[in-house]
Amino acid sequence: MPSQPETSPAPPSDPFVHVVYFEPRIPGNTGSAIRLAAVTGARLHLVEPLGFDLSEAKLKRAGLDYHDLAVMDVHADLTTALDAVGAGTPERPGARVFAFTAHADTTYTEVDYRPGDVLLFGPEPTGLPEDVLDHPRVTDRVKVPMLPGRRSLNLTNAASIVVYEAWRQAGFPGATS
Repeated sequence: MPSQPETSPAPPSDPFVHVVYFEPRIPGNTGSAIRLAAVTGARLHLVEPLGFDLSEAKLKRAGLDYHDLAVMDVHADLTTALDAVGAGTPERPGARVFAFTAHADTTYTEVDYRPGDVLLFGPEPTGLPEDVLDHPRVTDRVKVPMLPGRRSLNLTNAASIVVYEAWRQAGFPGATS
């Protein structure tokens, strides 16, 4: 079992990427996303309505003791979340927003990630709805490849794959050697 440091560093105030869960439904996945944010320095954003209460035991159990090490924000709607992360508009460039869907031509490894990018993921049972995928602030639709005939990958597994690729491209800032 890995030993815990005597004092834990504060979460980074300037995340290398923002992970946005649009209307998440499963507390365990969100708990795992809290842990992902804590160990990588990504910032987690949840867009309401949530399919659970943030005090649910499953959420806390999945996040273990990482809640204090992660930065997480809850937003009333997608526009509020995109404003908070500095997402650009066609008229005013800002952070890029990559919407993840199985129905995309670009794979996550084809993206040259930059600091401040936004990784947008949909709710577990359905994925992102068309109106979100077509949102004018979405830069591109991106997919994590899967074998044919498979419906989806677990939400936080997909987010982890992409977050680690973005972090790798950035040189793993803040990581221990």
